Amino acid sequence: MKVSGFSFVKNAVIYGYPVTESIRSILPLVDEMIICLGDSEDETEALIRSIPGEKIRIIHSVWDPELRTGGKVLAAETNKALAATAADSDWLFYIQADEVVHEEDHAAIKAAMEKYLPDKETEGLLFNYRHFYGSYKYLGDGRSWYTKEIRVIRNDKKIMSYRDAQGFRWEDNRKLKVRQINARIFHYGWVRNPVKMHRKMANFGRLYNPTVGPAGPEEVVFDYSTVDSVVLHTGTHPALMKELIGKEDWEFNRPEKEKKFKNIKHRILYFLAKKFYWRPFAYRNYKRI
Repeated sequence: MKVSGFSFVKNAVIYGYPVTESIRSILPLVDEMIICLGDSEDETEALIRSIPGEKIRIIHSVWDPELRTGGKVLAAETNKALAATAADSDWLFYIQADEVVHEEDHAAIKAAMEKYLPDKETEGLLFNYRHFYGSYKYLGDGRSWYTKEIRVIRNDKKIMSYRDAQGFRWEDNRKLKVRQINARIFHYGWVRNPVKMHRKMANFGRLYNPTVGPAGPEEVVFDYSTVDSVVLHTGTHPALMKELIGKEDWEFNRPEKEKKFKNIKHRILYFLAKKFYWRPFAYRNYKRI
């Protein structure tokens, strides 16, 4: 069984992405790792090249400003990395620059790839998500967070990144048929120093709406307090995150009982998810088999 990893990144240093931890977290599971490196203005390339080993291959890219609306450029960059993966790989393992796989899940991921390789009906593997928010000690658990997404796909170049690169579909817009596996993606996109977070969100906003202005003064901070709901994280983080977690130099504290739902509908939907594990009307970009 041959597996290719792939990802994309731009300005990881400026915006505080844990890109080396992300890449290193799946290196033991892949035979090659393709990184589509955007036209960065910082030391992102040097950072990636500092990762030991010979599996990583960097391809260079210039982000198309015409694809900024709706985050389409993110899917375009993902597809460039996908297209560069080895033709003879069986599976393609996708990870974004703010996502990390726990080493405890490596065995389950490898076992699932081996198990479902002969099963042509299985077009992808579905992972559980843990979205950290505000601090490495809190998880966002409101309705806005997706709980599952595809991160391993069969190597068929007719499978493409979808919309803003959250998931995948066939080029004719069909949803992939996927198997749920017992593995997690630790998503750290909403955890960083509030100054860097403000800078990152201003930049991210311009990927969806070209009319969004610059980030503003350097000292402006992101307001984490507006989140609807968080819970304390119980359990461990991936070992690769130890150094970053030790560098947390800001304070974010929020009682778990304090909720800021927009309306009674959101409060009821949250209750249904927590009490009965039922998420009516939740967006699912896949078909589970």
